[in-house]
Amino acid sequence: MTIQRKRYTEVQITFALRQAESGNSVGEIVQKMGFSEATFYH
Repeated sequence: MTIQRKRYTEVQITFALRQAESGNSVGEIVQKMGFSEATFYH
């Protein structure tokens, strides 16, 4: 059994980073986008 990894597009990653730059909290961003804070910081 293999673990599936979900890949995020460049657009999704860029969107999340821009949200963080504009002052939104990481917690809010990851909740909206559906991934963990660890993934965000990776």
